[in-house]
Amino acid sequence: MADTVTQLLTERADDDGTAILSELGTWTWREYVEQARRTAAAVLKSAAPQRPMHVGVLLGNSPQMLIALAAGALGGYVSVGVNDTRRGEQLLADLRRADCQVLLVDAPHLPLLDGLDLSSITVVDVSAPAWQQELEAAGELVPHSTPGPMDPFMLIFTSGTSGDPKPVRFAHMMIPFAGPPLVEKFGITDRDVCYLSMPLFHSAALLGGYCVALASGAAMVPAPFSASTFVDDVRRFGVTYMNYVGKPLAYILATPERPDDGDTTLRAAFGNEATDRDIDEFARRFDCAVWDAFGSTELAIIITREPGTPRGSIGKGFPGVAVYHPETGTECPRAQFDEHGALINAAEATGELVNTHGGGLFTGYYNNDAATSERLRDGMYWSGDLAYVDSDDWIYLAGRSGDWLRVDGENLAAGPIERVLQRLPALNRVAVYAVPDEVVGDAVMAAVVLNDDATLTPAELTEFLAAQPDLSPKAWPTHVRIADDLPTTATNKILKRTLKEQGLATDDRLWTRAARSTTYTEH
Repeated sequence: MADTVTQLLTERADDDGTAILSELGTWTWREYVEQARRTAAAVLKSAAPQRPMHVGVLLGNSPQMLIALAAGALGGYVSVGVNDTRRGEQLLADLRRADCQVLLVDAPHLPLLDGLDLSSITVVDVSAPAWQQELEAAGELVPHSTPGPMDPFMLIFTSGTSGDPKPVRFAHMMIPFAGPPLVEKFGITDRDVCYLSMPLFHSAALLGGYCVALASGAAMVPAPFSASTFVDDVRRFGVTYMNYVGKPLAYILATPERPDDGDTTLRAAFGNEATDRDIDEFARRFDCAVWDAFGSTELAIIITREPGTPRGSIGKGFPGVAVYHPETGTECPRAQFDEHGALINAAEATGELVNTHGGGLFTGYYNNDAATSERLRDGMYWSGDLAYVDSDDWIYLAGRSGDWLRVDGENLAAGPIERVLQRLPALNRVAVYAVPDEVVGDAVMAAVVLNDDATLTPAELTEFLAAQPDLSPKAWPTHVRIADDLPTTATNKILKRTLKEQGLATDDRLWTRAARSTTYTEH
């Protein structure tokens, strides 16, 4: 059984089934592997063997990106997923932090390199005719190495929601580990078509999409995510399976519903961080199965929804997953709820998600021993995610470690407040975070995006909040920002750090509730 990406690709070298479907053409698996080998041979010709064999890929979701990833595996070097939403010195810092000596880039991304000091990096424009000539003259591939299961297939940067992105060593074995369970769960075969619209420089697309195709021989459709063209792409390419991360389901659901949305080839969607409402509504609207799980870029903590998962819970954890208090290093007591379902011991029950068995498949951050030690301490992996666990082992997210709010002397977590607000049908996306209170501590602020055809008045919000029996009066937002969109990472995760920095300084509509009042007034 294959335990590296290299082995999985080699097994497909004589497969004449379809590997890639795109507006740019169609590739069989045989052609895909051959093109990747040529690419690897050409890359290695321009590389310095005495330096770390790290090749950056600054490419869109395209056949070229898929070929570049396969080239790294077949050439025995490490591909570095470059986040194409980074700019200027931040982008340069990422390239240097990952020790990229070669950078593959396409024409749309070349302008991002303008003005950067790339003197130690060989930049290759894969769109240029000169590169096509180098591919033709590359000759036989002599791999730099033969990777083992725990050797890095890629360096993948974290999303950066709570700090600077860090390059994670993404081991080869993660792809053959993740693929077969999804193939079995959804009955994927070589007749299926996998829609890869999440950024291929990030682990979510690899562990939710690419691995499925490699394990089954299904075709891949690489495409940039667009809510407005999603259904058209599904129909055009006969998509049967898709993966997502963050808020794509919400974006798609915000588009006008068509009478025939349920009449497509789509059978299954797999991803993480969708709300209960979005999961149910997407499954109804497109008549498909939706399975939402939880996992970080580091893949040290895995949580999956099972039959019977309560509303608001993300499921149950793999062995070793628990919630610990970060200061005492002890397990938090189980969550207790009142008759309305409100959490009544939040300060005691809420802690950090950990893996008590260690780092799992996490092998550390590249060039950052301090960050690795922060994650791996006391023999456990500390995720930075806040959560609580009920008496039946169901896990509920409460936000990131910076998502605590101190309101009137009481500790509140953002996650439970967000889940309540997401019940409001008019809302499409929600973020709850702390801003300074006028007197002391924090005030609760909520930034929301309405569905395209929805309206909301201050009185309607008050009526809704008053009808939620599990919402503490202290958890009512003091400020509500009605935005057209929210800042996000490249993987569709809301950047609360940016929202906190902006505070009340916004051109968006802003409602405020005075202390001890339930009435919102617009600024």
